[in-house]
Amino acid sequence: MNPIEPTPVWLRRFTKLVAASTLFLIFAGAMVTSTGSGLAVPDWPLSYGMLMPPMIGGIFYEHGHRMIAATVGLLTVIQALWLWRREPKRRVRILGWCAVGAVIVQGLLGGLTVIFLLPPAISVAHAGLAEIFFCINVSIAVMTSKWWSTPSGAPATSPVIAAALVVIVYAQIIIGAVMRHLQAGLAIPDFPLSFGKIVPSFTSVAIAVNYAHRIGAVIVAIAVITVASRLLAARVLRTNAVLLLAVVIAQICLGALTVWSGKQPFITSLHVMTGAATLALSLMTALAGRHLVAQPSVAPPTSAALFASEVRA
Repeated sequence: MNPIEPTPVWLRRFTKLVAASTLFLIFAGAMVTSTGSGLAVPDWPLSYGMLMPPMIGGIFYEHGHRMIAATVGLLTVIQALWLWRREPKRRVRILGWCAVGAVIVQGLLGGLTVIFLLPPAISVAHAGLAEIFFCINVSIAVMTSKWWSTPSGAPATSPVIAAALVVIVYAQIIIGAVMRHLQAGLAIPDFPLSFGKIVPSFTSVAIAVNYAHRIGAVIVAIAVITVASRLLAARVLRTNAVLLLAVVIAQICLGALTVWSGKQPFITSLHVMTGAATLALSLMTALAGRHLVAQPSVAPPTSAALFASEVRA
């Protein structure tokens, strides 16, 4: 097998920075919702007619989110231009421009949520596209990694199963976004039971959505355990498997703490961020598994070095 032409080392590092910055942007956006600061700045694209309003109260979260989004947008444009000039893989170059398109639409959706006073449909679309934008940047970081150029190991689980995990996690995130923007996070005030029962009485849409999110968490946990156990048994992509299990455990704990703390903003926002991290790890596993199918290696099965520190090329 001829190795794939590698991506320049500093470009590899920059794509990781963009992906990490996007994850932080998701956390910052979650803080806006968690603190109820979505309309703390009532105009857009300026903030109270200014580029830099006083950073007090909810303005700190809302305008801070806009500043972080602008920075990530700039990094995304730089990434696309750099990929266009130096990245040997055509599909990665295309993904770079897809990320630019996604961040532009995301910015417009963010503006519309303010202009139309936080309608749930637009707010959920804004949250859903944020995850897609993050996935695009994660895909770019994976496909430009050193491991992608010289993959090792053999697929341990069907690419279809791994792809199904991505879909399941994304669906769970969307249900969570609907719950948040319908203000239904505490529609069921106890945990792990629901009004002291395994199955509550569905007397409102809020309770139904909240319970659906809880059922979704169980389905995600089962799916992650299924995929991770196959990877660990085959001694392939073990780092991905361990991190998937760890993040899902953290996510369940944060979900419980969100309820027990009465939706404390920082805990709630961490819950949103770890949900995005679960999606990213699921996507990385699916991409790596698919790549191993397409590019079988003669090397012994090892863990994918997707998380390894960069070394001098």
